[in-house]
Amino acid sequence: MENQRNWAGNYTYGAAELLVPESVEEAREQVARSSRIKALGSRHSFNGIADTAGSLISLEKLNRILRLDAERRTVTVEGGIRYGDLARKLHEAGFALHNLASLPHISVAGAVATATHGSGERHGNLATAVRELELIAADGSLQRLSREDAEFEGAVVGLGGLGVIASLTLDIVPAFEMSQRVYEGLPPERLEADFDKIASAAYSVSLFTDWTSSAINQVWVKHRVGDPETRDPAEPFHGAQPAAEPRHPVPGLSGEMCSGQLGAVGPWHERLPHFRMDFTPSAGEELQTEYFVPRERALEALQALGGLRERIAPLLFVSEIRTIAADELWMSPCHGRDSVGIHFTWKPLGEPVARLLPDIEAALRPFGARPHWAKLFAMAPEELRGHYERLADFQQLLQRLDPERKFANALLERYVYG
Repeated sequence: MENQRNWAGNYTYGAAELLVPESVEEAREQVARSSRIKALGSRHSFNGIADTAGSLISLEKLNRILRLDAERRTVTVEGGIRYGDLARKLHEAGFALHNLASLPHISVAGAVATATHGSGERHGNLATAVRELELIAADGSLQRLSREDAEFEGAVVGLGGLGVIASLTLDIVPAFEMSQRVYEGLPPERLEADFDKIASAAYSVSLFTDWTSSAINQVWVKHRVGDPETRDPAEPFHGAQPAAEPRHPVPGLSGEMCSGQLGAVGPWHERLPHFRMDFTPSAGEELQTEYFVPRERALEALQALGGLRERIAPLLFVSEIRTIAADELWMSPCHGRDSVGIHFTWKPLGEPVARLLPDIEAALRPFGARPHWAKLFAMAPEELRGHYERLADFQQLLQRLDPERKFANALLERYVYG
């Protein structure tokens, strides 16, 4: 397999071949006959979590909605469907998902397997919407798990180690509309004094900073139509001023590629993501890192990172800060605690970023920071494993479903198997 890279171009896959089945039956046959195999999603991971020395299998052609159950309020989809495509069809049918990530371009299966999240202290990561899961196991058989199964909470965020996700059944809600406003220049003293009010001010709130100062450059506030607003949206937001035109989180880039702003009402799937489906997401060639800290210690964590400001800022496009509700999924970075995600979108400067990450992790160590599984991090395996109290249970689940480690790879061997 020649010159197959991830979306950002920073990682080249080492697999021997890329398989693209046109049916679940074909995928099952390919899994069964492979000695080593790994599912490849939308290639939006920044490390080797989706790589293998054997075969990569892409479900890009398995992208259908299989069933929409209005009475149960669920939708069942094939593993290769992308959120942007699913959301549009759901909306046309009068339904919605509880949350979306910044990018609508990512695959549902890949986002679920790595606990990718949206924003909002009332909302868990995207994997919390999963009600049922169907895996292609190592022998090619189909394994179904639902919320009633004891191991379900271990299987949802499976890190690609349990099998290939053939289908997922997700909870849905009635479709809704939203508005979005961007505010600029949030003073640091207001962030410190009002963090709880700021984070809970709307359905979704994102803070962006370039770390050149202690101020927050932008606050993205997404209101659900019908939810009470306690303030005039045209007035300043905790000292931040309303933007006069659409903004992009990365300074200097056009707001045209971003979801609708300036208070214009639109469908949920055109406001919850930061970026539009028909534009190149984020900055394009970039690197990404994210750490999750307990919500109650978020301000302390940000203050600790402030000591590295002069080293962070030159390497950075932008940093985003968001709240995520706790969940009970064994390998989720938000397992057991309400969290704040501190995300870094780096310039494509691999070696300087790699040198900086250990110092960022040292600054965040007192707060029990957990890294995003699919982004860049430098944490020692024993430290990372120590953050997951259900790791031993997950290891047993891996052993039961994949005793020959067909779905293992270098990253899982290093950080999960131990």
